[in-house]
Amino acid sequence: MPVFSKENTPAGDTKITYIGRTLNTADGVSFDWSSTYARIAFQGDYLAVRASDSGKDYFNVWIDRDMSADADQVLCLQSKDSVLVLAQLKGGKKKQHTLIIQKRTEGTQGRVTFHEFISDAPLLDAAPVRERLIEFVGDSYTCGYGIENSIRFNPYTPETQNTSKTYCAVLARYFDADFITVSHSGLGINRNYDDRDKQAKWYMPERYTQTFDEQRGLKWTPSGLIPSVTMIYLGQNDFSTERQPMRDPFKKNYRLLIDEIKEYYGEDHPIICVSTKVDKLLFDFVRECVEECGYKNVYYSGMFQAVHLDDNSELGADWHPNWKAHIKLAYALIPYFSTITGWEMQPDRPVR
Repeated sequence: MPVFSKENTPAGDTKITYIGRTLNTADGVSFDWSSTYARIAFQGDYLAVRASDSGKDYFNVWIDRDMSADADQVLCLQSKDSVLVLAQLKGGKKKQHTLIIQKRTEGTQGRVTFHEFISDAPLLDAAPVRERLIEFVGDSYTCGYGIENSIRFNPYTPETQNTSKTYCAVLARYFDADFITVSHSGLGINRNYDDRDKQAKWYMPERYTQTFDEQRGLKWTPSGLIPSVTMIYLGQNDFSTERQPMRDPFKKNYRLLIDEIKEYYGEDHPIICVSTKVDKLLFDFVRECVEECGYKNVYYSGMFQAVHLDDNSELGADWHPNWKAHIKLAYALIPYFSTITGWEMQPDRPVR
């Protein structure tokens, strides 16, 4: 660590903006859901974070620019009370900087706690959560599982998971929005992949109300973090391993998830329910759930086989969509978001 007069700022200081589900305690700010990120503003050359992790997580870091598909650096945290150097610059202490650090791996990889930020000058007030905020509820597709691996037969590794390359991140960047993901690989509405957790019955409607992905019982309270729109992109795992879920239990749990979202954000809150391309019957299930739910501002759409077909160039690890396929998913969803939210499409803006 360089020698300077350092400032230590508690991670829960109001100068720092967090986007995602977090818990602020005397020990620091903890979180485990994928894509959770912090926005920090500082004046100086040096910024680090003292942090702990219950497992092994990877983080994207961007300096003096918005989030993009590729980060300025990728950091790994695998121990308690470690110091991650986020920025070592040479711009002079009078220059102001912004920095974003994002958890790119999902809750199964570990729970993170930021204890304090270390800098060579006092932190400044970071930009608040943007007016446009999108919440995505999903599974491994939403987590960016295997997205940076180019061979479909390769197994998943945490290093190849990256939420900044998912359809969620692409949509958020296109609409100048912040985004939250409530997602967990292998989860379904009423059946997890290959019947995993069959006895526990820990499906997404049960997980959705939690502060932490990997801890039951601690309920999430949205407080000031209210999204403009929520998208549900689930069902792939309900139909996994060539098995079809029963219609009524599926619809009952899907309705429960819609109820939970409406209870959090109000009856007028818009929700778009999207079926994956796994099975045409899933689209029928989702459509019926929306048409029968009794709420206004709930919409449905579907991804079908033709949205991405090339198993050689559009699949990453474990037969999951890669970066190229996620771009296509975003292209297909942009018009729906524009219509539902009133956010204008911008034909000249690249989708990336």
